[in-house]
Formats: sequence, C-alpha cells, structure tokens
Amino acid sequence: MSNQVLSNAVMGDHIAPRITELWVYLSTSPLLGLTVTLVVYELAYIVYRRSKFNPLLNPVLIAVSVLVLLLTLTHTAYETYFAGAQFVHFLLGPATVALAVPLYQQVRRVRELMFPICASLLAGSMTACISAVVIARMLGASTATQLSLAPKSVTTPIAMGIAERIGGIPSLTAVLVIMTGVIGAVLGRFVFDALRVKDHAVRGFAMGTASHGIGTARAFQVSDQAGAFSALAMGLNGALTALLLPIVAKWLG
Repeated sequence: MSNQVLSNAVMGDHIAPRITELWVYLSTSPLLGLTVTLVVYELAYIVYRRSKFNPLLNPVLIAVSVLVLLLTLTHTAYETYFAGAQFVHFLLGPATVALAVPLYQQVRRVRELMFPICASLLAGSMTACISAVVIARMLGASTATQLSLAPKSVTTPIAMGIAERIGGIPSLTAVLVIMTGVIGAVLGRFVFDALRVKDHAVRGFAMGTASHGIGTARAFQVSDQAGAFSALAMGLNGALTALLLPIVAKWLG
C-alpha cells in the first residue's frame, strides 16, 4: 500500500511540472485563446447534452459567460485572446457555405413555400429593425444606440457593416447581435410551443430570421429541415437588411 502511495506521489510530482510547463507555453502563445475556447465550449456542450438539450443551458451562452469571466479574472486583453480564437472565427466562412448542403436537400419544400417565405422574410426583417429602434427610442436611448440596435437580427459581419454605414456603433452592434442570437436560441422553442407552431420549416425560418447563426445552430439540433430553413432565412435576411435598412434608417434617424 505504501509503495502505491509513493508511486502516485511521484507521478503527481511529474505531472504537476508538465501541466505548469504546458500552461506557461500556452500563455505566451496564440494557441491559448483557441485551446480555452474549444475546451470551454466542449464542457458547456457536455452540460447541455446531459440536460437533454434544455434550451436554458445553451452551450453558446454558457461558453461566452465562462470566457468573459476567465478574461476578466486573468486581466487578459481581448486582443490577446482573439489572436488565437481567430482560427475559430475563420471557420465561420466554410461553415456558412456548408449550410448549402442541407438547404439543397430541402429545395422542393422551399419551392412549395416560396410566397410565404418572401412575405415572412420582408415582415420579419423590417419588424426586427423597426421594433428595436422604436423601443430603444421610447426608453431614451441615443440615436447612435438606436441605429446600432437596428441590424441586431443579422449575422455579425453583415450587421457590423450595416451599423457603420448608417451611423451606428459596430462594436456595440456585435454585442447586441450575439445577445439576440442567444436569447432567440434559448426562448425560441417556448415561443413556438405557446403559439402552437409545429411545422419545422416554419419554426426554422422564423428562428433564422430573428436569431441568425446561433438560432440556426439551435434549429439544426431540432431537425435537418428546421436547420435548412433557418440557414436560408439567415442568408436572405442578411441580404435584405443590407439593402433596405440604409434606406429605412433615413426615417429612423
């Protein structure tokens, strides 16, 4: 028994320096941001899966909260963190293009619902923009904040470009976009159930229109059809908002 305890102690002495050396290496390397992001998200997803995919335990929400806490406690600048996390950011492009595959598999249903898709896209896009601005104005927000809120339901890169063009604050828009996506992913199912919306195509399209990429990720967890229609809505809403919001902003400003 004493030999086993001694052996474990020796192994512990060897492991501890290795962990310390690994941390020292990662802390001075761009790999730190990438490693921490992947580990935190994987742990968050394990919690999400064990909760039987409870939307209140959305892995994006948990991961973002933990990362913000870690960066705050360690006094790590966002630029230092993003030097490594940008590798994940780069994969957003290929991931977005890959959404065309499930969408192609639903092309027949898309053709059947072409008119409802166009009508709901226009209504959803403009409602998301105008309602956000009106509510912010009623609460006394500044004009710049109102214009930053307008593209909140569009995927981040497009939303930031729109905000800069219409006089908003791109960095604020980025935060609002993420918050919108997380809230939509968390509460979407409850809203659809309360409204008794059962069609996965309808649920998915509404989710993509309101909650862009984060909502689309949640929709894919429900079904391939919901995910495909959410991806379609995310792309179309981004394009339509980029075209119409600069025009509408003249009356909103």
